[in-house]
Amino acid sequence: MYKSYEDAYRRSLDDREGFWSIAGGAITWDKKWDKVLDDTKAPFYRWFAGGRMNTCYNALDYHVENGRSDQAAIIYDSPVTGIVSKITYKELLDKVSSFAGVLKSLGVEKGDRVVIYMPMIPEAAVSMLACARIGAIHSLVFGGFAPNELAVRIDDAKPKVMLSASCGIEPKGAIPYKPLLDKAIDLSKHKPEKCVIFQRPQVKADLTPGRDIDWMEALGAATSAECVTVEATDPLYILYTSGTTGIPKGVVRDNGGHAVALKWTMKNLYGVEPGDVYWAASDVGWVVGHSYIVYAPLLYGCTTIMYEGKPVGTPDPGAFWRVISDHNVKVLFTAPTAFRAIKKEDPNGDYIKKYDISCLKYLFLAGERLDPDTYHWASDLLSIPVIDHWWQTETGWGIAANCMGIEELPVKAGSPTKPVPGYDVRIIDENAKEVPNGSEGIIGIKLPLPPGCLPTLWQNDDAYISSYLSDYPGYYATGDGGYKDEDGYIYIMGRVDDVINVAGHRLSTGGMEEVVATHPDVAECAVIGVEDKLKGQVPVGFVVLKAGAARSPEDVSKEVVGMVRSEIGALACLKDITVVARLPKTRSGKILRATMRKIADGGEVKVPSTIEDPAVLGEIEEALKGIGYPRT
Repeated sequence: MYKSYEDAYRRSLDDREGFWSIAGGAITWDKKWDKVLDDTKAPFYRWFAGGRMNTCYNALDYHVENGRSDQAAIIYDSPVTGIVSKITYKELLDKVSSFAGVLKSLGVEKGDRVVIYMPMIPEAAVSMLACARIGAIHSLVFGGFAPNELAVRIDDAKPKVMLSASCGIEPKGAIPYKPLLDKAIDLSKHKPEKCVIFQRPQVKADLTPGRDIDWMEALGAATSAECVTVEATDPLYILYTSGTTGIPKGVVRDNGGHAVALKWTMKNLYGVEPGDVYWAASDVGWVVGHSYIVYAPLLYGCTTIMYEGKPVGTPDPGAFWRVISDHNVKVLFTAPTAFRAIKKEDPNGDYIKKYDISCLKYLFLAGERLDPDTYHWASDLLSIPVIDHWWQTETGWGIAANCMGIEELPVKAGSPTKPVPGYDVRIIDENAKEVPNGSEGIIGIKLPLPPGCLPTLWQNDDAYISSYLSDYPGYYATGDGGYKDEDGYIYIMGRVDDVINVAGHRLSTGGMEEVVATHPDVAECAVIGVEDKLKGQVPVGFVVLKAGAARSPEDVSKEVVGMVRSEIGALACLKDITVVARLPKTRSGKILRATMRKIADGGEVKVPSTIEDPAVLGEIEEALKGIGYPRT
């Protein structure tokens, strides 16, 4: 379809409407759009305005009607419970139609909100698709979020119904969800009318009479529901992401542009075909789970994997290789953190030798910056293309990537390659002026954003503008800093607030991390900027050693300091390195650098609701004390 990456990219910017009109033809419409791009209310752009369709129809009914009834739609693989099951497209359609009937029987109608608080089980996908089927707007909240965080989301979305399960399951055991749900509803001002609870065998939840309904009992009395046509511009879901004020922002995703963009990416970005097995090793609670566990693979007719496990510990560092081998996975998409965890436990890749993973064609990594050391380790181990790509909750799909379905470009370690067609990515200064290639700046996307990106925030247009559009007029502000090299490759150096000012010199902590990560005994690292009375800020490094590291922590610290001085220069002045057992992370694997910075500065630390294990913050505090922080 495209002669080259450059051909596709230029077409996507020079003829936006023509480019996306062709992509839109892959979706089944109840009524074709009146206008591909409606810019009459800019900067609130709308894609496929006037078009009417149904996302669930395109993800399920369409495939059943066109010969995929018996193909697996979902493979559920749960090493924590020992369950592996396959759900065909026909079976999934039946489950979704029936549960959509449950929602209708509870009074849920087009435009109503439904909050889903679920672990990684097929019922989470069924819930999402059932809402889409009847035009309800779902907001899936990561299972295990603290009650206060869930309450904030309930008050913002104002759901008519809540959907949940009796528990989630981690390697350490079951986590009951119902007490968390009950507490959240007690805390929230808005009270949902009904809660439907899926009882898992590991924990039985106590149901509140008059409000709570057993999932299976409700299904037994349900009548299947047909698809409800919606406007392309109607919301499909709300996904809350962290806000700088501490109040989560409700990212809105529309139906039409979202379906068009995601279906387009499966072939053009990820290089898969209908019928292939695609695995996004993430969680349905995050944007990757929404886009690439549920919607995109099903829209394209692939088999998607729902994995209720970890990269290590369920039961060992060979967990991913086992899933790939067992289910004939063609493409794996996960976070660099997952591979760093595998690398730490199995630095020589011994576990991979136990499995035949010759089916795996590509490894895609995203969610945080892919350090060159992890890239090279994965590339050498797998001998397949390892593709770093960069995107955000707000965009819903890749901003920069090596588009394997269009043209495989040469890989440059440390870069997610070039902008994906549709994204006009520019490196700009604080006055929204472009800077030359090679110069660091702020990464902006020239408006309009392509289909599938957020059109606004839920019932808060003002916050949409102030959060993303007001700082650099004409641009969407990504919040990330970086540069383009002489070939137009993008390098993401981290959040803009990760650029530190040392004695008047702007230095990237991301650049220092790249150097530290190359040390042969370093499994993971983080560098943060800490307040300093003399220099304004100084960098402080945290290092996690590989299992069986050859050198002592003291030797590693000294060597790392020397490496940074040699590679970046004396200005970097990274003198303080502390070796720690682990880094504080969110449940999705992102390192909590801002929280570490507050601990080092002696500020008030609010434990983030997304943190995987709060106890690690105490470990970081003790490690910092050992090297003299916070300064008094």
